[in-house]
Amino acid sequence: MKEIIRYYWIRFSASAERDYEAGEVSATTIVMAAALVALAIAVGATITARVRDKANSLDLG
Repeated sequence: MKEIIRYYWIRFSASAERDYEAGEVSATTIVMAAALVALAIAVGATITARVRDKANSLDLG
């Protein structure tokens, strides 16, 4: 798994560097950005659900 992440990070970095020089955004950069946004949303939803479940399980009275 580390090799896959490293490979995609290298691809992302190379694409971003090439885009910076050319002044445009490539499809690789857009896909990687979209994947990071989706991952952030999934993590946020998971944390929110766990906190909500824990709060609902508290006996306050």
